[in-house]
Amino acid sequence: MKWIDLNSDVGEGIGNEAQLMPFLSSCNIACGGHAGDERTMGTTIRVARQYNVKLGAHPGYPDKENFGRKVMDISTNDLIASIQAQLALFLKVLKEEGGELHHIKPHGALYNEIAIDTDLAMVFLEAVKAFSDIPIYVPFCSKIEEEAKKKGIPIKLEAFADRNYNADYSLVSRKEGNALIQAPEEVLQHLLKMVHEKKIWSVQGMEIEIKADTFCIHGDTPRALEILTYLHRELPNHNIQIRK
Repeated sequence: MKWIDLNSDVGEGIGNEAQLMPFLSSCNIACGGHAGDERTMGTTIRVARQYNVKLGAHPGYPDKENFGRKVMDISTNDLIASIQAQLALFLKVLKEEGGELHHIKPHGALYNEIAIDTDLAMVFLEAVKAFSDIPIYVPFCSKIEEEAKKKGIPIKLEAFADRNYNADYSLVSRKEGNALIQAPEEVLQHLLKMVHEKKIWSVQGMEIEIKADTFCIHGDTPRALEILTYLHRELPNHNIQIRK
């Protein structure tokens, strides 16, 4: 039997956290940059703790207008200050709720950019240096993985069960019709290949290697609950369990 961590981005205004949490083992909670505020953080933390789901901070570009999904023209100092302010607010609420920080996962465009931009990856690591013992969820074969390893910062490699990949490991743009994998059966097959073979099919038709310690189903994917319910039912039939 293989055990996996299944995570989701939550606290982003969708309001489906109570439905998703029973099927997750970790979560990434928006902390005021691209979405969220003290109230949504507190509510989401309480629901996660009810289901013994590990708690992660999910900072991103301070750009609620674009949900943090567009690259932002922002100075290094302002970006660092924003990330640190988001984390400080999250930790404040986390302490009030009696929770413990398990990991940090950058969001959206910031996540994608630090995968390919060494300088920005180093900026992000500078912003979170006060949390040097807290793992960062990062994509496989990325600049942020490379730089974190150089600095001895703990990481957990992440892969996306509900997203298609390009051959260079970038996610297919959400502007494209095939960016999301929404059929539960297709998500399962995508995930099984990653878990059992450590490989994926890119949209260019190339089979590429991938390594992951945690797998994400986006909380705002339209069929997120349907997908998670299906995975919860089907994964044991393939000798996979979700680790709580």
